Amino acid sequence: MKTFRERLKEDTQALEGAGLLKRELVIGSAQGPVITLADGREMINLCANNYLGLANHPDILSAGHRALDKYGYGAASVRFICGTMSVHRELEQRLSSYLGMQDTILYSSCFDANGGLFETLLDEKDAIISDSLNHASIIDGVRLCKAKRLRYANNDMNELEHCLQQCADARVRLIATDGVFSMDGSIAKLRDVCDLAERFNALVMVDDSHATGFMGKRGRGSHEFCDVMQRVDILTGTLGKALGGASGGYISADQDIVAWLRQRSRPYLFSNSIPPMVAAGTLCALDILESSDDLCRQLHSNARYFRGQLQQLGFALLPGEHPIIPIMLGEAPLAVRLAELAQAAGVYVVAFSFPVVPHGKARIRTQMNAAHSLEQLDQVVKILSCAARQLGVII
Repeated sequence: MKTFRERLKEDTQALEGAGLLKRELVIGSAQGPVITLADGREMINLCANNYLGLANHPDILSAGHRALDKYGYGAASVRFICGTMSVHRELEQRLSSYLGMQDTILYSSCFDANGGLFETLLDEKDAIISDSLNHASIIDGVRLCKAKRLRYANNDMNELEHCLQQCADARVRLIATDGVFSMDGSIAKLRDVCDLAERFNALVMVDDSHATGFMGKRGRGSHEFCDVMQRVDILTGTLGKALGGASGGYISADQDIVAWLRQRSRPYLFSNSIPPMVAAGTLCALDILESSDDLCRQLHSNARYFRGQLQQLGFALLPGEHPIIPIMLGEAPLAVRLAELAQAAGVYVVAFSFPVVPHGKARIRTQMNAAHSLEQLDQVVKILSCAARQLGVII
């Protein structure tokens, strides 16, 4: 019989043989539209969730330095013992106002926020209806909960309605969905979701990690983009993408929900507070976003331009209007090879394949950044087109 370590080694080798092994490039610079790898190579970066280019913004760095001097390196405790600082409370209040919710609770990550949400609020008397393309953190969070679980096909409102009918006897029915589905860049049909929720007296939970800060008229997120800001019951999100790119997550909801999460949500109760410098940096990011929409407009302009250039060349793209622009390639080895050729030429893109996406739908997911210049985007298009022609992806 194979030992535990022998089995792991063989399984890892099998991944490599199938072209599915994930490799990490080590970065030796700050995050930005161009990064420098630890080996000195420069690459135009189309992988980061740094949508607004704030991860290395000088004002945010200054805010972090000031907080470091004032509050120290870390909180060194969980919130209810001695880990709550004034900057944490300030950020929670500011996020509530920004998102249009009553209250907010901070977590070490959005993964933890989703992991600590469902089991805290629901039990076997309740039901959760989840979109099939929801993020892994929602899937894992739902697994921790004793509520009845139902799943509907991505953005399929007929199937969602059927699921709601199936659990008509549940005490509470909660519909859980991503606001933006991260592998596709598609936006949830939140208006239709909320219409069904109101018909069936259900609650709506949205993970808005890939929308907060830049989707909607004022950048508040998918609930603003879909004009349902007063109809979503629970919002979860991250500080690690558009809001500065550091770490940390949150749940925003009404005061009763947040108050109970503070008492019983395990990831909140048993994890250190986010570093105060991260909270201060996020407050600065919100200042920047609320003072001007220039970064949002530049981000979407870059996304439209890049999408248009790829379409003209004949790349297979998923339709959409989000800065996530997936190039569809089908089979994993082809996606891996295209990513390797692009990286060798100075463009940082990564292949995604099963189990992250379904079999036969391997892709390269590109992500726009407000800090990208048109010259950089033109260079990316040139490199991707050369690599794609070499592989027969386009003519």
